[in-house]
Amino acid sequence: MIRFIHLADVHLGAVPDRGCPWSHEREEEIWETFRRVIASVRRDPVDLLFIAGDLFHRQPLLKELKEVNYLFSTIPETRVFLMAGNHDYMKRNSFYRGFAWEPNVTFFDSEKMSCAYIEELQTFVYGMSYEHQEIKEPLYDSWQPEQEQGFHVLLAHGGDEKHIPMDAKKILSSGFTYLALGHIHKPQAMVRGKALYPGALEPIDRNDTGDHGYIEGSYDNGRMRLKFVPFASRSYQNLLLTLDETSTQYSLEEMLKGEILKRGGKNIYRLILRGRRAPEFILLTERLKKLGNIVEVLDESRPAYDLEELYRKYTGTLIGDYIGYFMGRELTVVEEKALYHGLQALLETSILN
Repeated sequence: MIRFIHLADVHLGAVPDRGCPWSHEREEEIWETFRRVIASVRRDPVDLLFIAGDLFHRQPLLKELKEVNYLFSTIPETRVFLMAGNHDYMKRNSFYRGFAWEPNVTFFDSEKMSCAYIEELQTFVYGMSYEHQEIKEPLYDSWQPEQEQGFHVLLAHGGDEKHIPMDAKKILSSGFTYLALGHIHKPQAMVRGKALYPGALEPIDRNDTGDHGYIEGSYDNGRMRLKFVPFASRSYQNLLLTLDETSTQYSLEEMLKGEILKRGGKNIYRLILRGRRAPEFILLTERLKKLGNIVEVLDESRPAYDLEELYRKYTGTLIGDYIGYFMGRELTVVEEKALYHGLQALLETSILN
């Protein structure tokens, strides 16, 4: 039986949420999670480790390559296969070029297809590296494995129009046993049981919601077993709170603190507010952001106005005309926001005058 780990999009060197109080912690956590993966392989060795591009968030420094290479040296029983993706692509003066890797590491150092063969495992690993930030040709669609028995793995990074587009039907019929994919940050299958994206090892930005980790797999006499292993130190989550007409700033803050306590103080939240709040309630978003790792506050709540009553009350005035313009129509999200924001401003002006 052949055991392997497939990860991608580690993005060492990234500084997520730059400018937020926790951003430098996140930079170090990305490195630490990668170290934890290597430590877990050291404790329980696997035969193969696939890293399907974007190990680094940008051009790697020489000292960073040496650090990664040292980590690989601590798992000598595991064969490591590595490629450069679109973020850490091999520029002309890239430190990737000519770097002396440990004996257990195979780095695909060209934008042309090559194949590495491990005789004792009857395993063929195919791959290439990006030498340009964008590659719009569907290079992988025409690749075919060797016509020999064994475990045939394609290490591939891309899947959108600017980064090696892929045709799922062609990939399904290609003849590769497994496609270790990278580039898409959310775990997903291009072809179930055959072509998988593990997603980013750690979430890199606020859109990388949900679990993050790597694929753990085994291959034995034609049978493949694959499972996703959550491994990130924290996650981005959408946190939805519903307001009503009794809600106040203080009650909202208490509700938010309770939800963060339940979900975990290390996680990073996009706070979404919905419901109908009292018209006089003024939301203080900066106070909410101080209660945890709140990367964004989206206020989708609405003032609890009775539009028909207000229209009758203010008929013949600017306020009545403004309400009348919107009434009886299917409003877009933008128009609905304009209605309530504008109405609130007009009513406050009317009270002051």
